[in-house]
Amino acid sequence: MLDKSKSAAGVHTSAVKQPARNNRTLSLLQQERAHLQQQIFTLQHPVLHPEQLYNRVIHGNMNDVCDLLPLHFVDLLILDPPYNMTKKFNGSTFTKSTHDKYASWFESWFVKVLPALKETASIYVCADWHTSTAVFDILEKYTTVRNRITFERDKGRGAYTNWKNCSEDIWFCTMGEHYTFNVDAVKVRKKVLASYRHHTGEPKDWKHEEDGKYRMTFPSNLWTDITIPFWSMPENTNHPTQKPEKLLAKLILASSNPGDVVLDPFLGSGTTAVTAKKLHRTFLGVEMDEEYCLYALKRLASAEHDKTIQGYENGIFFERNSL
Repeated sequence: MLDKSKSAAGVHTSAVKQPARNNRTLSLLQQERAHLQQQIFTLQHPVLHPEQLYNRVIHGNMNDVCDLLPLHFVDLLILDPPYNMTKKFNGSTFTKSTHDKYASWFESWFVKVLPALKETASIYVCADWHTSTAVFDILEKYTTVRNRITFERDKGRGAYTNWKNCSEDIWFCTMGEHYTFNVDAVKVRKKVLASYRHHTGEPKDWKHEEDGKYRMTFPSNLWTDITIPFWSMPENTNHPTQKPEKLLAKLILASSNPGDVVLDPFLGSGTTAVTAKKLHRTFLGVEMDEEYCLYALKRLASAEHDKTIQGYENGIFFERNSL
């Protein structure tokens, strides 16, 4: 399903178009590549002690890597596999297939990663509307499906003969009945429209702040406060399906605790690992494309001194990516 042919290691030799003045998309200098390549980790033999894998970016195919992972050491599994559509990833092409073939492909590797999870682990699986229907039955077969999050993805081309596709799904699953869910960590700060008061005159469940009236609201499964990375955001990379750090922060804060192990077997350019690091979790990522491994490592190095997550500050998620 995945064509592994690549153009010259993902390096384009044609004339490079000069970026716009405010374009902050991450890039890699040639000297950085040599340094970062030395940090790439590969697995060739089974690992018995999880500590050997903590805070690693593994270059390899997750289908192979999962056979080498220790048992029962992961607290949170985040999956963002290629959706069932034809998409190019740095020269490789993932090809759309039938509903049943995609479901079979998903199940073939999904069962291999499950033994690495603790009984108390949670799982989040990203999908578009079409892919969602293919993975649900498999998730229900092996886990307890607890909810489907839908987030607004207001980016992309318009559609002249259909409704523009502006949303994606995230399935929330657990391995058992006991699991972590830190609801207070993911409440959303929203403006108050109806400012009710107690009979004493005190605000009822809201606060009057410098720029208006706000309340902390319980998180729902419909997210309209997500901004997909674009060229003026410093977290943006050339990965075609990059998720924002703010989105990953919600999943990680809700379903793990500081020090917990977060595994992403389709790491891409590293958003899960970077966000986990910023939130003081232990990460492990697997990525088959070396170029994306390098981007992940560069972003992880930056996270040593920059812990900011756009749209999240001082423990508060804002309605959009600004205060």
